[in-house]
Amino acid sequence: MLEVSDLRKGFGSGRRRLEVLKGINMSVEKGELVSLMGPSGCGKSTLLNIIGGLLEADSGNISLGSFDYGTKPPSRVVDVRRNGVGWIFQDFHLVDRLNALDNVAFSLELSGIPSQEAEQRAKDALDRVGLGDRMDFIPDQLSGGQQQRVAVARAISGSRPLILADEPTGNLDVKSGQEVIKLFQDLCAKDGLSVLMVTHDPLLASMADRMLLLKDGLTAASDIRSAWGIEEE
Repeated sequence: MLEVSDLRKGFGSGRRRLEVLKGINMSVEKGELVSLMGPSGCGKSTLLNIIGGLLEADSGNISLGSFDYGTKPPSRVVDVRRNGVGWIFQDFHLVDRLNALDNVAFSLELSGIPSQEAEQRAKDALDRVGLGDRMDFIPDQLSGGQQQRVAVARAISGSRPLILADEPTGNLDVKSGQEVIKLFQDLCAKDGLSVLMVTHDPLLASMADRMLLLKDGLTAASDIRSAWGIEEE
């Protein structure tokens, strides 16, 4: 479903140039939850930003369903951001004054969906993440785990095939974090969504279908023991 081929990205020039991604090859299947780990500063967010159409690579290619990109600038991959990829961040990025329903519907309206359809999609998405009884609550009335569920609802409401989750449990307690990962598992299994998740927590990473390590600009398959070793460096 997602295929990344020989992706390379560096920053700066001359002696100060830093090669961050040195030929990334990876894939994510339909309905698969994949965790991505690695030392701080190794390029995990850079990789996610390129896959998400927020940054262009120096070379290489990304195939996501019918989308083919990688080295195209963000201005030329608006459709990837609109229809291909949903984002979930460590900070929930909810609008304080809007209730859960309006937070989800608002993002759909921004992408051009009519208000009535956006509201129905938002209701369906909030039901899907178990917040059907919290739609009228503003963020301050929700727990951290519930706020992240609103963010998940926002990401899945656009019917995008791939969810990119950048440290989605970073601001949550252990129990809430595990519940978010279980929600990802459920969305992958029942809805056929694919999730690529960056996390620093090896135990949460081990709940994924597959673990990848990003180190020295390359990715490699991993298991829980080597993940612990990477995090301790």
